[in-house]
Amino acid sequence: MIRPDCEGRVALVTGSARGIGRAFALALADAGADVAVHYRTSERAAEETAEAARERGVDAIAVDGDVTDPDAVDVMFHRVEDDLGPVDVLVNNVGAFAPEHWAEIDVDTWRRVMETNLTATMLCSRRALGPMREEGWGRIVNIGYASAERASVSPKNFPYFVAKTGVLMFTRMLAADTQHDGITVNAVSPYVVETSETFPETAPRGRWASTDDLVQALLFFVDEGSGYVSGENVEIDGGWLPESV
Repeated sequence: MIRPDCEGRVALVTGSARGIGRAFALALADAGADVAVHYRTSERAAEETAEAARERGVDAIAVDGDVTDPDAVDVMFHRVEDDLGPVDVLVNNVGAFAPEHWAEIDVDTWRRVMETNLTATMLCSRRALGPMREEGWGRIVNIGYASAERASVSPKNFPYFVAKTGVLMFTRMLAADTQHDGITVNAVSPYVVETSETFPETAPRGRWASTDDLVQALLFFVDEGSGYVSGENVEIDGGWLPESV
């Protein structure tokens, strides 16, 4: 397994009380980073994840906040900065989805999916950039979806597909904007992951992607040696083809 040296770094993973986000937070703790475990409603799970990180010998806290609200994002970052220090590694993992046909989705659901996936990524990245630029080092990793790169389509999950395509474009635009700042911005885009509720027949290789599969890509982007890699997207999809949607 890739094991970057993150000792002395501070990592914030949004939506990391459970699932993929938890795996990311603990992998960064294993690499030596102090970790902020973000949650919105799952306080107990977030505290348990933070405790698991501390058992790895690093400092860790659980922080709540609505990452679609700029004021709440600012408060959250201040808490992390006060307790752990400026954020060096930001993983934008939060993102709701709506698997219904688009005609069945109300406007509030559309907004929730767009805001948790795309607006939250923008707000957290914008707040993290100031300290990263001052330090001359930073890593931002956004979680996308495997369909975004090839703009594959489906009659369902419209807002999620649209939002994740936006996340990929945002990743590349921010990478261009930070190319002289010592900051890299990349994306990790899974198809189906073992934390999913249902196993689709179209899943390649007869299995879900494991959280370890995703962690490998994350740790590569965080590593000091990947400092010339920015604006990239790694699809963790097992060779899945859009035609199989």
